[in-house]
Amino acid sequence: MEVKSTNRDDFRKVYDANYTLLMQVVMHIVYNQEIAEDLVQEAFERFYVKNISFPTMDEAKYWLLRVSKNLALNHIRRNKREIQLVEKVKKLPGETVNFFDSSKAVIEEEERRNVREAVNSLPENLRSVIQLKEYSGLDYKAIGKVLGISETNVKVRVHRARKKLEEILAAEDRDVY
Repeated sequence: MEVKSTNRDDFRKVYDANYTLLMQVVMHIVYNQEIAEDLVQEAFERFYVKNISFPTMDEAKYWLLRVSKNLALNHIRRNKREIQLVEKVKKLPGETVNFFDSSKAVIEEEERRNVREAVNSLPENLRSVIQLKEYSGLDYKAIGKVLGISETNVKVRVHRARKKLEEILAAEDRDVY
């Protein structure tokens, strides 16, 4: 089934089928709901404006995934200092946590931050596959199409990324004691 990006019905089908996935991918790159929504919106705008015909719905999805991922990565590159400032402000004292067990909430947030920092410390080729695999739930074949690499290469990179994350997180645990 051919998909034309400027056809109203095709556009609606592609949008409905892929919006959530694109949000997941972008959210795990930028970690900000509003920015993620803006970037996904921009990806769909580009999809429409380009006036492209795709042979299948999957090809349209892969194109949107590549565009969304690149928009998010470009945003991070352009706004790295601003994001670091926001993170510093978030860590300022005086923030109250309204949980029954605030120490548990603090520990969970710290663990999430450690994992996020560990993922962000990976080289780009490993970071992108682990984000697409673990946070977006894509299979190896789909990740290969998005990144333009073989399915075997995706499997190797996912394995290496997981091993590297284990090493990073294990080193952090040792540093605590």
